[in-house]
Amino acid sequence: MSADPVPMHRLEVPAPEVLPFAIGSFDSIGPLSRAGFPHRHTFHEIVYVRAGRGHHVVDQRSWPITPPHLGIVTPGQVHHWERAAGLDGHVMIFTEDFLLPTPGDRDRLRELSRVSWLSPDRRSAGILAALFAEMTREYAGRAPGFISVLQSYLHVLLIRADRLSRTAGTAPESGDGTAGPPAGRAAEIARRFDRLLAEPGPAVAGLSVRGCAASVGVSVGYLNEAVKRATGLTPGHLIRQAQAREAKRLLAATDLTVRQVARLAGFSDPAYFSRFFRRETGSSPGDFRRGSRADHHDRRILSIDCPGTPE
Repeated sequence: MSADPVPMHRLEVPAPEVLPFAIGSFDSIGPLSRAGFPHRHTFHEIVYVRAGRGHHVVDQRSWPITPPHLGIVTPGQVHHWERAAGLDGHVMIFTEDFLLPTPGDRDRLRELSRVSWLSPDRRSAGILAALFAEMTREYAGRAPGFISVLQSYLHVLLIRADRLSRTAGTAPESGDGTAGPPAGRAAEIARRFDRLLAEPGPAVAGLSVRGCAASVGVSVGYLNEAVKRATGLTPGHLIRQAQAREAKRLLAATDLTVRQVARLAGFSDPAYFSRFFRRETGSSPGDFRRGSRADHHDRRILSIDCPGTPE
């Protein structure tokens, strides 16, 4: 398979395994936050634009900048800023892992990304500005429990954005100035595949590309094509991400052994699971658990029944 010709931006924060999140201004997040060339992200990005001019282009749809705006870009989407000048506002970046306490927000973000560019009224703009300001203060202050506070504020922000999107009645422009095309069958297949990955708990352990293709009623080749077109990533890659995400949930929130976590995440060999986890996350299962516990030392450890799994 040929390499993706679209540049891929990865999350660059000090400790992504502990806090896969950052918030700041266009200047503090860096020049890539207003990149003028088409690129994808491996993370979610939400921007609140208070000033500026030009266009924001997402998946070939061009949105004029007439602030205030709330913009949402999800992993795999291709976007860039076109002839943008004077951009001012807030930029928030985070990975799927930051959504662990509110897994339903994953689907909410996917739905919001279909609109991508929202124009709040005066009242909504005030609420959004206050939420971003509070999140910026929490992120900078890093008081005890600040991660939970940030996750809660993000959940509220997404609920507000969802309400706002339901009142957005204008269709975006495409890159050539005409109305954008409907989503199409490939996009629907990609959404159905995404819902399979979002199934709660250890259901992810049994996922395979062939099984997912059968579940959504298409061939393996068509599933690969549809998902790659929609996300920039292969189904196999996304399944591995889902397995790593489930393993992180179990390591962070339970007292299961690594062997038990491996089995629930779909791995019969704990040694192979450890190599897989390090490759996907950059740390060993033990290091991830210790880092997670150190940051959430007051979290109650849950117990999960795991019958038939060696202690």
